[in-house]
Amino acid sequence: MITSNGPADVKLQQDTVKEWETKTGNTVKVVAASDINQQLSQGFAAGNPPDVFFTDANVFPTYAKAGNMYAYGDQLDKSIFYDGLVSTFTYDGTFTCAPKDFSTLALVINTDLWSAAGLTDAAYPKTWADLEKVATTLTKGKVKGLVIGDTRDRIGAFMKQSGGWITNADQTAMTANSPENVTALQEVAKLLSSGSASFPKGVDAGWGGEALGTGKAAMTIEGNWIKGAMKSDYPKIKYQAVELPEGPKGKGTLSFTQCYGIAAASKNQAAAIDLVKYLSTDTPAMALASGLGVMPSLKSADAAYRKAFPNDGAFLDGATYAQGPVTVAGMDPVLKDFDAQLQGLPNADPTTILARLQKNGEAVLK
Repeated sequence: MITSNGPADVKLQQDTVKEWETKTGNTVKVVAASDINQQLSQGFAAGNPPDVFFTDANVFPTYAKAGNMYAYGDQLDKSIFYDGLVSTFTYDGTFTCAPKDFSTLALVINTDLWSAAGLTDAAYPKTWADLEKVATTLTKGKVKGLVIGDTRDRIGAFMKQSGGWITNADQTAMTANSPENVTALQEVAKLLSSGSASFPKGVDAGWGGEALGTGKAAMTIEGNWIKGAMKSDYPKIKYQAVELPEGPKGKGTLSFTQCYGIAAASKNQAAAIDLVKYLSTDTPAMALASGLGVMPSLKSADAAYRKAFPNDGAFLDGATYAQGPVTVAGMDPVLKDFDAQLQGLPNADPTTILARLQKNGEAVLK
C-alpha cells in the first residue's frame, strides 16, 4: 500500500517491481491509499493489513509500539543506508524498517530577483548574519527577502544550526528549553521583526513554494519536493537551491522520510523482506526516487543521483547532517501545539514557547 499523487505513481511502483516479480514468481499488487494512516489502522484492527506499506517517520513509532510492525531491520545490511535514516527508523533500540527515500531542506533562491538586486553566486549566505543581510537586500515593495514555513518542520533547522533540538539523541529526554533553542527562535523572530522575512500567511501564500513561485519571496526554505511544484505551477521561475546557512554551531537541516513497513500479521513476510531488499538496490531506488521527486536512501546512489539531478546537490549534501523528526509515540499533539506557539512569532516569547514544549513533552516521556 502506497501514498500516491495519482495513477502515474501507481504505474511507476508497479513497473519498478516487475523485475522482482519475474525473478521470484511472486505477484505484487500496488494499492494507492486515499488516507493511508486510516486504512492501515483499519487493516491492523481487522487483522488483514497490507504485507508492505509506506509509513511516515512520525507515524511509525505508534505502529511499532502497538506491535503492528514486523521489525526486520536485523535482516538488512543497515550500513547501506544513511546513518540518520537508520536512527529515524529505530524504535526502542531496534532498527525496524528500511528507509525508502528522503528529502531535506535547502535555501531556494529566485535567481532573477537575486541578480536584479545586484547579487552574485559569491553572496550565497554562509551564516545567519549573511542571511539577514541578503534578506534585507532582496526585500523590495511587495517582495520579501525570505518566506519560511511557520512550523517546526522549517524553524527546526535553525534549532539544529544553533546546536539544539527538541529531544536528546535517543529521544529519552526533552531538551527543548536549552539556551541553544532559545537562540534559534530569537534569530527567527529577529528576521521576522526586521520586515525582511515573513511566514507564508504574511504574504498571502499557502507555503514557501507558492511564495517563491508567485514572486512574493526572493528566497524560501523548502525541501526537494519544491521541484515538482515549480515545474507544474511556476515553470517560468528560475531558481537555485543552496545549503542552508550555518548557525553558531555549524550546519543544520531537517530530513523527511518514509520506510517500507512490513505488517506483523502478514502471511508473506519472507517474500515481503525479499521485495524490500530488491527495492533497496540502486536501480529500483533511483527509478522510484526520480519519479517521485525524492532522494534515494542508499549511500551508493549518491553519484548517480547527483549526475541525474545536478541542481539538487544542496539537498543531498544535507544527508550526512540532517536531523530526523521526533519519533516518540504520543508526542504528536505536543508537537502540533509547539507549531501553534511558533506561529505567534515574532511577538511570542521564545523562552515561554520552549518551556511549554519542555513541560508537555516531559509528560509524554514519563
